Amino acid sequence: MGSVSQAYLESEPVKEARSLISELCRQFYSLGWVSGTGGSITMKVHDSSIPKPQQLILMSPSGVQKERMEPEDMYVLSGDGAIISSPSPKPYPHKPPKCSDCAPLFMKAYHMRNAGAVIHGHGMESCLATMINPHLKEFRITHMEMIKGIQGHGYYDELVIPIIENTAYENELTDSLAKVIEAYPKTTAVLVRNHGIYVWGDSWISAKTQSECYHYLFDAAIKLHQLGLDWSTPDHGPIQVVKGVPSVDCRMNVSKKARLADSNCNGKPFTRCIVLDIEGTTTPISFVTDILFPYAQNNVGRHLSATYASAETQDDIKLLRSQVEDDLKQGVIGAVPIPSEDAEKEEVIAALVANVEAMIKADRKITALKQLQGHIWRTGFETNELKGIVFDDVPEALEKWHALGVKVYIYSSGSRLAQRLLFGNTKFGDLRKYLSGYFDTAVGNKREKRSYVEITDTLGVDKPSEILFLTDIYQEAIAAKAAGMEAIISVRPGNSPLPDNHGFKTINSFLEV
Repeated sequence: MGSVSQAYLESEPVKEARSLISELCRQFYSLGWVSGTGGSITMKVHDSSIPKPQQLILMSPSGVQKERMEPEDMYVLSGDGAIISSPSPKPYPHKPPKCSDCAPLFMKAYHMRNAGAVIHGHGMESCLATMINPHLKEFRITHMEMIKGIQGHGYYDELVIPIIENTAYENELTDSLAKVIEAYPKTTAVLVRNHGIYVWGDSWISAKTQSECYHYLFDAAIKLHQLGLDWSTPDHGPIQVVKGVPSVDCRMNVSKKARLADSNCNGKPFTRCIVLDIEGTTTPISFVTDILFPYAQNNVGRHLSATYASAETQDDIKLLRSQVEDDLKQGVIGAVPIPSEDAEKEEVIAALVANVEAMIKADRKITALKQLQGHIWRTGFETNELKGIVFDDVPEALEKWHALGVKVYIYSSGSRLAQRLLFGNTKFGDLRKYLSGYFDTAVGNKREKRSYVEITDTLGVDKPSEILFLTDIYQEAIAAKAAGMEAIISVRPGNSPLPDNHGFKTINSFLEV
């Protein structure tokens, strides 16, 4: 911004931000987040005429009663963190003004995440959540409604928040915070053990909303722990100890140093997460090729006709239009033009059916097709025309891994909806209670290394080798291995033969893992 005029410092946007920080501090004091002069809030002065990195930063002072702060008590900083304006001293017993000790940490969130606001709180829930197990370097929770309030997360996702160790002085946390911000690209918070939490968002509303959701989830985890329940698993069932295998506590108490040495309680390679393919791995290929695909193909027209006016189907049609336009430009066999939106419904549906049938025949792994198939299969499962099929060893293995505290995820070319439908409707019952999350082609092609790098970043493990990927496809195993994961190939009836000297361990049953 160059030099900042006094007139701008007294402008309405700056005044509003000053007032908002003092108001939020009073609210957070009532919640117990900023008591005893602890905690701090900072936000950028929103001004659409100024690029966000150059917008002014307002920051609450350090060592003051947060619930008694006034708008004029705030510090004003430039986009690079230089103090432009300081509050005037107040008479005894007030201390001389001092900018927040959190300032270096706040600046990391601004510069590394382009944040619009950052909240640092000392809420009891955020402290206790880090103390339940002093060896854990992450807080993990899944299948809780309030996870939806965290940027980029849904109900079925696993929320992972890194934990850094506390220090005697706040600014000494700066390097540790920067390292985990870089290591966990999707996180919007960092916990400080025995201390509190830093939360950021692209605006003060986002930061406030997420702070509220995080504290709710911490409180839920603490109460579940008190009840002997495992908050980190989908069903939040009792914390289990399985005879003859390491207990959950044994698995959870492995120190970071031990994990980095790739050993667990038994001295074997440490696996924290298992990612499963579906077709040919958990489920016979014939179920997909002989049941699911034909069902979708035979019901495309009926489904589109019955749901044509719904927002969901219109979104499906929009995706298909975009895909077909690209196919026509590239000369893809079977692609036919889709009439405009003004055309008769029957004409549009006929063209859509022709394109979808060609896509299914070519076994194309594209989002437009997989999304529509998922919606068609949902109807089939809801009417009991379809039933999910998995190999007999799958439920037992899922239960065993779940008891061990190993997180299990699905990665399939089928949509996440289709994945949940399959595992939620099997002859063994609903198996989703053993699954922590789902990935589809939205993260990338299954034969490309970057897809597995993206999954690794999402799961937030210390090393990619802590993830085991099970698949029947050699090229997928190659891609996962290139990303640093462990990979095992599943050999099931009906699977394609593997190349000679492929170099991967193979299994015929999940019980061999």
